[in-house]
Amino acid sequence: MKFIIYLENKVIKTGIINEEGVKELSCPIIDAIKTSEIAKFLKDQPITNLSDIKILPPVKPSKVVCVGLNYRDHALELGMEIPQEPVLFIKPPTTVIGTLDPIIYPKSSKQVDYEAELAVVISKKAHQIDEKEAKEYMGGYTALNDVTARDLQQKDGQWTRAKSFDTFCPLGPWIDTEINPSNLDISLKLNNEVKQDSNTKNMIFPPEELVSFISNIMTLHPGDVIATGTPPGVGPMKVGDVAEVSVEGIGILKNEVTQI
Repeated sequence: MKFIIYLENKVIKTGIINEEGVKELSCPIIDAIKTSEIAKFLKDQPITNLSDIKILPPVKPSKVVCVGLNYRDHALELGMEIPQEPVLFIKPPTTVIGTLDPIIYPKSSKQVDYEAELAVVISKKAHQIDEKEAKEYMGGYTALNDVTARDLQQKDGQWTRAKSFDTFCPLGPWIDTEINPSNLDISLKLNNEVKQDSNTKNMIFPPEELVSFISNIMTLHPGDVIATGTPPGVGPMKVGDVAEVSVEGIGILKNEVTQI
């Protein structure tokens, strides 16, 4: 099932997507992705067309935990050794925007890159959990663009500034709860030209291992997001470009690069 946060008539709502459109729910999205009885949360309201609403980010995470170099084909592209453990960094919640929201190109950077990723949405508090039980904490999946000021990353010698500008974490368009995260086509188009094209089966560390590994470092809260790494083909964007992240079974996350 696909769950969405949206704005309709200036009111923020939670909904479930079907073939006809969006059906409003009476519960928060985290409760929706956890329940096995979604019918009891359906509101007696008409179905709304997707074209009539503004899609918002599907969650408001306390943190976005990202994984670097997690695709074998990406490591091969870069001529780098396969890491023995996941390499982690964090994006603050102020980076998060939704589909069709603008990515703002910071004036302090000369190279801003796209990075298409599958993201895991945590559905319940996870603290020091075992890999075998990780799926119990993985409420669903969405698409993410780990936007990066590459020149600042290289200049600083670490990643915090380069990854943390406002709008540098497009997320969405919604959460899917029924896909298999270990075998999904993932791609990115820049101005309709395919730049990244791979499959999550090329991950070095699968999502369940990542959730367990991270939970043994920091407590994960409901709504937190784990970005599982990007495939090969990462490259720069410029003002006016349109980036589209596509994850099989989820949908398309689309954002234009702007500057203020």
